[in-house]
Amino acid sequence: MYSENITREEARIRADLVRPTAYRVLVDLTGRGPDGSVLADPEATFVSHSSVEFSSGAGSTWIDLLAESVLEATLDGEPLDAESYAGSRLPLELGEGDHELVVVGLCRYSHTGEGLHRFIDPADDRVYLYTQFEVADARRMYACFEQPSLKATFQLSVVAPANWTVISNAASVDPVVVPETDPLHGADEWGQAYSRWDFEPTVRISTYLTALVAGNYHRVHDTYTGPNGDIPLSILCRESMVGALDADRIFATTKKGFAVFEAAFGTPYPFGTYDQSFVPEFNAGAMENAGCVTHRDDYLFRSRVTAAAYEGRDNTILHEMAHMWFGDLVTMSWWDDLWLNESFAEWASHFAMAEYHEDAEQPWVTFANQRKTWAYRQDQLPTTHPIAADMVDLNAVASNFDGITYAKGASALRQLVAYVGRDNFLAGVRQYFADHAYGNTTLQDLFDALEAASGRDLSGWASEWLQVAGVSTLAADFDCDDAGTFTRFAVRQYVPQANPVTRTHRMAIGLYNRVDESTITRSRRIELDLSSEVTDVPELVGETRPDLVLLNDDDLTYAKVRLDGRSLATVVQHVGDIDSPLARAVCWGAAWDMTRDGEMLARDYLALVLQAVGQETDRTAVQRTLGQAQTALTFYAPEEHRPELNQQLEQGLARLVAGAEPGSDYQLTFVRALASAAGSDQAAEVVRAWYAGEEQVPGLEIDTDLRWHLLTQLARLGIADEAAIAAELERDHTITGEQRAAGARAARPDPVAKAEAWRLATAADDVANETQRSICLSFWRPGQEELLLPYADRFLDVVDVMGAGKNGWDRKGIALRENVLDHLFPSLVADEDFLARLDAFLAEHELTAPIRRSLAESRDDALRSLHARSVARAQERPVSVETVSGAAIGEEQQGGSETTDEVQPAIGEEDAIVSAEAEQPLAEQPPAEQAPIEQEPAEQEPAEQQTPTVHRGHEA
Repeated sequence: MYSENITREEARIRADLVRPTAYRVLVDLTGRGPDGSVLADPEATFVSHSSVEFSSGAGSTWIDLLAESVLEATLDGEPLDAESYAGSRLPLELGEGDHELVVVGLCRYSHTGEGLHRFIDPADDRVYLYTQFEVADARRMYACFEQPSLKATFQLSVVAPANWTVISNAASVDPVVVPETDPLHGADEWGQAYSRWDFEPTVRISTYLTALVAGNYHRVHDTYTGPNGDIPLSILCRESMVGALDADRIFATTKKGFAVFEAAFGTPYPFGTYDQSFVPEFNAGAMENAGCVTHRDDYLFRSRVTAAAYEGRDNTILHEMAHMWFGDLVTMSWWDDLWLNESFAEWASHFAMAEYHEDAEQPWVTFANQRKTWAYRQDQLPTTHPIAADMVDLNAVASNFDGITYAKGASALRQLVAYVGRDNFLAGVRQYFADHAYGNTTLQDLFDALEAASGRDLSGWASEWLQVAGVSTLAADFDCDDAGTFTRFAVRQYVPQANPVTRTHRMAIGLYNRVDESTITRSRRIELDLSSEVTDVPELVGETRPDLVLLNDDDLTYAKVRLDGRSLATVVQHVGDIDSPLARAVCWGAAWDMTRDGEMLARDYLALVLQAVGQETDRTAVQRTLGQAQTALTFYAPEEHRPELNQQLEQGLARLVAGAEPGSDYQLTFVRALASAAGSDQAAEVVRAWYAGEEQVPGLEIDTDLRWHLLTQLARLGIADEAAIAAELERDHTITGEQRAAGARAARPDPVAKAEAWRLATAADDVANETQRSICLSFWRPGQEELLLPYADRFLDVVDVMGAGKNGWDRKGIALRENVLDHLFPSLVADEDFLARLDAFLAEHELTAPIRRSLAESRDDALRSLHARSVARAQERPVSVETVSGAAIGEEQQGGSETTDEVQPAIGEEDAIVSAEAEQPLAEQPPAEQAPIEQEPAEQEPAEQQTPTVHRGHEA
């Protein structure tokens, strides 16, 4: 939570009063004060000097600074009262005219990934710093007018150890060594020499896009040569990560991105140099600092990962690059248009990959399988909001880095591209960049450009798609004659009761038929606009009813899909035979939606996955569906069914491991999944033997991260003790090893281990953000419900303290708070009694909006879980792949009418509650495979098993 909020109205008033033109900032990293004396705590604090040139009208305002104290301040050479500094604001009384404000602050290093983060590498004791300023944390490093509309140029100077590498948004002249005799910055008593880096002034950018990366970084250089000239490139990482740095591959993706974006956007790259730093303990996937991008260094894969992880990293690289134009060159005036900033980059990254990928459909398959499932879940929570959310203040902004802002927004933009046409869309975007370069805009500015390029009025589209929350459900409604020919065909659109708006959808319908024993292929496709509750499709009258009628074929629109009886039978029995990965993605999505809505039992979804996942060729789909199967088993199946279902999962995964090609991505995925699912003595022994090297999997190396994964599962099962974890940490004495060890300890079914993990996650002040996250992710484990039951009410106690800002929570950053709220909610034991206590707690306590929102979402997850279990108990029957929710699969209606009124969700969309589906990954896979999430989500799991990451500073 921000130490002090800023409201949209306050920002508007300030923007009307002041107009900054230039900042000069000196950051002193020598551990000395302005007079050259050693600071009281030089490893915790630093001094920054800010000089701000601006013009103003007459009036009162403030400049932002989150610091230990203001050491001195002057306005136009006259001293200001430093004692007037309070919270995060230094008040200013201004006369009309030009001004220069100088503020010297004593600032604090962060260990939570916000502001200027300081990290000491346990592998070699080297020091690394980096900044993370979005949404409003530049004020943690220097005094500034902290809002996106007040752009200015920035000239940064840094004094730091002479052997460091230091970069920022602009190019630097060669650093100058400070003479040893210099009274302020000469060599210290240990002989450490210092240098000064003076960076060139930037072009006009917003404060949250400024950046500093400094420390013992390893740096590699390259150049992109394009039609607009050369762009100097570099990649930075920790010295201990050099062995994992595949610079050639990262540079190759970077160059492909520049080639696509400069051509598509019609504007040369605007920031001169382009540096990408892979940094430790980063709160999310990446951050689009202008010309100085930061990525979490889990994207440097120290152990083997699947192709899906590389694809995820490529997507993140391109996402951040797209921001250089959309977000950095042209920036939102206020955070109301955050969605457009992130949605455009989300869309553009997939667009770019499709432009250069040998299979142009593949990036959109990944989008459908991973990103859109994130959006659909988020959009059915009680906290859903329009894509264009009402960001009244910074707290509202912090809560809306979510699946709607990213993935639903990108889906809407993809729908907009289909609606106006690709060429018109890109023409409008080019004009938008030309008209507003280095400025600030609102959504209407973009729509003005798109309307001019396309000739279409977009006000209705914007109202339907951007200003109304919720997701529609589409279903086919048709009649057939005795010969099986369509005599009537229509598409019905069901809308959520809470937001009953019928949207315009540009979508396709595909008719799929079996052509041989192993192939189902599309025999016909039509594209049409849906704009009403019922849309007739006369083009299909006279067609023979196919094996599969697939609405939203090619995944052009954003909607849930319900399948007719024969189509559902085809999917359940033969989804692996469908020859289009994108069509399969839509089918997988429909089956998962039915499971979440209580229309398909968890046991049936599990059977579907185990039957078909071995045929699936898309790696992301394999990983995602296996994760969803585990979620279904853990949260949607009744407790009394879980042992039997988990045994089925173990056996099915064992068959998949045995049948996988040695050394393949699928083999690695199935091994991880089996270890995560292991609950029986037999499966546990398999995992133990793999870890001990007593049993070999042909073609599979048990490398560092796979060892940690196996060990954590053994810890979860009570087989690996503290000594085993300590021994593994001795083998892997890195920050990743420390984080994985913390997670393994938290997974142990031991009261003492759980108590210590809880203390570290919720009460300790010296646990870094990513270590705390590892603990939180590992704490709640299926099979440990009895041991963990007391922590349900302890969670409410922690929230009480957090909401009151006690026990240090007033000083802890948003990442630490979100880790607790998102991952320590007692989903595993959240029954009706606990939810009643939660409701009473919510009624009795004053909580901030972000805390209340998180609890509401977790409550909704629990309600969905309870609903799904209730449905399953009401329909108890023998397990069978051939039945789904009690209806015979494969039962075909050869004639008569098959309408689909009954396909409305079993629970109203206004109730749509998703189980503790964060989504619970199959296990705590190594962070090295983190998905693109600049915030994705997301989980500390590999891209293949986690909630999508977001790409800016906080989760995911």
